[in-house]
Amino acid sequence: MKDYTSNKIRSVGIVGHSGSGKTSVAEALLFRSGAITRMGKIEDGSMTTDYEPEEIKRKVTISSALAPVEWKDNKINFIDTPGYADFVAEVKGCLHAVDSALVVVCAYSGVEVGTEKVWNYAEELNLPRIIFVNKMDRENANFEKIVDTMQANFSKRVIPLQIPIGSEQNFRGIVDIVKMKAYIAQGNIYIEEEIPEELLDIATISREAIIEAAAEVNDEILTKYFDGEELSEEEIMLGLVDGVKNARIFPVFCGSTSKNIAIGRLLDSITDYTPNASEKTIQVTDKRTNNPITLNPNSSLAALVFKTTTDPFVGRLSFLKVFSGSITPDSTIYNINKDKTERVGNIFSLRGKQQLPLTKIVAGDIGVVAKLQDTSTGDTICQKEQPLQFESISFPKPMYTLAIEAKNKNDEDKIGTAITRLMDEDPTFISYKLAGSKEKLISGIGDQHLDIILEKMKRKFGVEANTHLPKISYRETIRGVAEVENKHKKQSGGHGQYGHVKIKIEPIEPGKGLEFVDAIFGGAVPRQYIPAVEKGVQEAMQSGVLAGNQVVDVKVTLLDGSYHTVDSSEMAFKIASSGAFKKAALQAKPVILEPIYEVEVAMPDNYMGDVIGDFNSRRGRIAGMTPGEKGQGKVIAQVPYAEMLDYAVQLRSLTQGRGQFDMHFSHYEEVPHKIAEELIKNSSKSE
Repeated sequence: MKDYTSNKIRSVGIVGHSGSGKTSVAEALLFRSGAITRMGKIEDGSMTTDYEPEEIKRKVTISSALAPVEWKDNKINFIDTPGYADFVAEVKGCLHAVDSALVVVCAYSGVEVGTEKVWNYAEELNLPRIIFVNKMDRENANFEKIVDTMQANFSKRVIPLQIPIGSEQNFRGIVDIVKMKAYIAQGNIYIEEEIPEELLDIATISREAIIEAAAEVNDEILTKYFDGEELSEEEIMLGLVDGVKNARIFPVFCGSTSKNIAIGRLLDSITDYTPNASEKTIQVTDKRTNNPITLNPNSSLAALVFKTTTDPFVGRLSFLKVFSGSITPDSTIYNINKDKTERVGNIFSLRGKQQLPLTKIVAGDIGVVAKLQDTSTGDTICQKEQPLQFESISFPKPMYTLAIEAKNKNDEDKIGTAITRLMDEDPTFISYKLAGSKEKLISGIGDQHLDIILEKMKRKFGVEANTHLPKISYRETIRGVAEVENKHKKQSGGHGQYGHVKIKIEPIEPGKGLEFVDAIFGGAVPRQYIPAVEKGVQEAMQSGVLAGNQVVDVKVTLLDGSYHTVDSSEMAFKIASSGAFKKAALQAKPVILEPIYEVEVAMPDNYMGDVIGDFNSRRGRIAGMTPGEKGQGKVIAQVPYAEMLDYAVQLRSLTQGRGQFDMHFSHYEEVPHKIAEELIKNSSKSE
């Protein structure tokens, strides 16, 4: 691939709902441009951009994949992205690196949840979008319905620039409404014809909508339009191009990847309408002044790492978009997020898994740098003397959690390394331990996400793991007051053991833990044994008295005791106080506490009743309901954590993938009697 300047480079993210045909579109674009010599098939695992073993096995896109092509003296960096919500990090990272988005919609499934999500992500970034209605040759394909739905849901400025000729099995070409010509596919060539009579009226109406939209974004053209003058094709194109590049017009095209119809026209449209890298306005923060500055291709180096992965042979690969300056092999770069300087080794592009050597990654281009040790997704690369930083990429918080352990005990050390490496690759995958728990936990976006993580762990690092739902961090406390004494006395020849204490226990304010009071007078328990008494209480509190849970929020007062000058010891008093605490706790109305989380759910208003009903079934208490903007509502509830373990999966089902939630620990509450009985019963079984 030859070298290109910024004004000849475009980067386009291929996005949409899973199953809309994004990967097939990427394959067809590669084939039509001549980048590959034959079209791969999903069924036999030969697609260029779905090359990971997990993708081939499942026949779905899991990771975003780079697919550069050359078309009419332009370089277009396509990035094929996943459609499943579990892999949203790949989509969000990609959208920060591209200049525009190609939104793929299935002609018979229409606008789906994934379409809505990627549209909203692009809207947040004010990213130019063009729409491609794929699979026009499929049964029940309905182009007009899709356009109407997108205009109703997204923008009135979703404007078709093409309409299909024929549909389903009879789909054979398109009408270019700007040129007002029909193009009929005959093999790999197109025959230009006059528009079929049955489509002339709709083409004429559509053209009027195009002219009106084009005029509204350009004052000179708008004046001419209002004066009733006819606009030339060049003026219409000028208005359309301005509108698309400024995300004010969203053109719709159509075709079929399976029949290879209108793919070349789609490539033409991308070069005609979408912005090249030099036209993109990018702002970064100058860290010397903390003021925003606008980049141009000749500015100091500023690049964003939007994806990180590990190749078994090459090592860590950092995918980055250079917005200004350039990167060459053997140069030195500065990671401002980590405050680390790194040496650049090999640089290249990728087409699927095929490496394409590069001599330089210029402004506007996307490339891959191997073996950057301290660099991860979301980091900004710059020069140390000119510290620049991009705004951080906002990734969703991982909420689906499992406990994990190595299948083989010999792999316990390796599993930590594997998890760390996978966390470097995926910002929506985290691992941690809860205070007071011995379990290692992993969290991701959903169950499929963690399934893929486990498969990658086995394939890339040779580590197999078992997972299960995490144990709930129950606690125990008391509701009453009790006084007991306990004597530990043991004689076994020689020195014996003797410890005797009298204690009082009572509840205290939640969150206080243990308050230990020494009320001994007159040396009934010598000073040197008081710490042992407190330690015995602490140890007894760790194992609880009902179901083996830690006891919290208790005041323990040491009232009295006795000792033996020969047989008393720290150990004897520790054992005596531990036994005394257990006896007292059982008399002081012990109860089991469970963690309560505050959960905030955002979803379309029409799902609010279902979400509230579901919370009620989970023993939740509704704390607030708020109607949001654009038909988005919000529900806040307090719910036991034990009822939230599967919520990430259930909310997706409940809201058809449109809901999202966040939660954080709030407090502990007493477990209902029936549940407490079950916990005690299960605890006794496991002993």
